[in-house]
Amino acid sequence: MESWIQRAFLILSLALCSAASLAQQDRTVLDDVISPDLERRQIDEDKLDSENIEVGFYAGVISVEDFGSNDLYGARLGLAITEDFFIEANLATATLGTTSFEDLSGGVRLLNDDEREMIYYNLGLGINLFPGEIYLGRWAFNNNLYVIGGAGNTEFADTEYFTYYFGAGWRLFLTDWLTLRTDFRNHVMEHELFGEPKKIQNIEGHMGLTLFF
Repeated sequence: MESWIQRAFLILSLALCSAASLAQQDRTVLDDVISPDLERRQIDEDKLDSENIEVGFYAGVISVEDFGSNDLYGARLGLAITEDFFIEANLATATLGTTSFEDLSGGVRLLNDDEREMIYYNLGLGINLFPGEIYLGRWAFNNNLYVIGGAGNTEFADTEYFTYYFGAGWRLFLTDWLTLRTDFRNHVMEHELFGEPKKIQNIEGHMGLTLFF
């Protein structure tokens, strides 16, 4: 009888030892697969580049009604309000050519050289549309289309004229801080250079580079 009891205790002891050994092995395997001791990466928020300010220069052509097409040079300063909206200030200058009347009149000059210097400055609101990527060979670049409109003043012939404008453009991100931009805009204003009020539309096309800060 005692021999039977001893065998039973021996079998139970062996079973408990086997179960404990298997449990220990399972914990070791799980610890290798899922380790709770993960190293967290430290991020310094002060060093993150927000890139909300845009500064750039551009050159192009502006077709001023009655004065032909003229070279244009300008600068811009922009601020991203959100990912979709931005505001932009522009300052540009161009030297106007002669009118068809001056060309055909045999020397009559409606404006002197100083009065032909045109300067415009304005402030506008832009909306980014259709952001995406463009592939040039093996390189991928972010880009987006946008529409923009605003108002300001145009100065020439010793007079300032209220002007509003609207247009569209394309922005190509060469890097995270440098972009190539192409714009087409229509500047609408009214003058009385020829005796009666006349509303004119001046079409502009330009290309330039901008830096983000």
